[in-house]
Amino acid sequence: MKSMHPTLRRHDLNLLPVFDAVFRHRSVRLAAEELSVSTSALSHALSRLRIFLQDPLFYREGHRMCPSVYACQLAPSVASALCSLNQQLSPQPAFDPATSDACFQIAITDYTAFCVFPALIHALQASAPGLRFDLRYLPHSPALNELLAGEIDLALGFSVPGEAAHPELDETDWFEDEYVVISHVNRTSLSFDDYLAARHLVVTPWNESKGVIDLQLEGQGYRRKVIMKTPSVLSAPFIVAQSDLLMAIPRLVANRLKQAADIAILALPFRVPAFSVKIYSHQRSGKREATDWLKKVLQQVRVGEH
Repeated sequence: MKSMHPTLRRHDLNLLPVFDAVFRHRSVRLAAEELSVSTSALSHALSRLRIFLQDPLFYREGHRMCPSVYACQLAPSVASALCSLNQQLSPQPAFDPATSDACFQIAITDYTAFCVFPALIHALQASAPGLRFDLRYLPHSPALNELLAGEIDLALGFSVPGEAAHPELDETDWFEDEYVVISHVNRTSLSFDDYLAARHLVVTPWNESKGVIDLQLEGQGYRRKVIMKTPSVLSAPFIVAQSDLLMAIPRLVANRLKQAADIAILALPFRVPAFSVKIYSHQRSGKREATDWLKKVLQQVRVGEH
């Protein structure tokens, strides 16, 4: 097998800070003081570097160490590499939400945005004013690939029935909700027969062909009349308010939408189990301390308020 970085494998990388310090200070003594070594040890290291690179690198001119042409060519790359490594290898500072300006990339749906972020931003505006949030709508749930690739920090969504938990992801049970039906305000009751006879609007955030309600009905041998599908919940209540369409929707969202649209909220006339909303995160997240803190805050937020 061909060796990667053959030159580096033959080179003592500890000599690079020696070269960088001598180049900057133009002095063996000052370089030795910066690196906390003796002048003889530094001179010995410089000799080894000269032999390896087959160049004098520095020559004395009075009390100064003047760089060779090759040293001047090499110095910017060495300085840049050392600076980059020093930054990348330095221990991460402790996360302090009060002073942090970290940006969290979070996968959401209209549902989680409606239910959570008004209350979350209200809760953080005084205690963590510098934090930033990049909310992303993704074409599937629960954004496993994006989490595994490190493209997002958290995903807020539903577990997928029948899908095994991924060993590298943490799933945190967050809160439960139930489905209700919204209708124009003139409807005051809703039987099972009424539901089947009605026309329906369905929100499909991931362009799915069937949702929980349809699967539940099919399991009982029934089908509903879906005449409109939309990827966003934003326009749905206004369409329902001015038509005979029904829409099954989580109760928390229905309660918020009722403040904006002239709709009635009715009980679903058949049993559909309550569903669990989860917080997904990567076990080896680069922002582990910060994401753990945010997960705790999310679990304390009074979902659906504000």
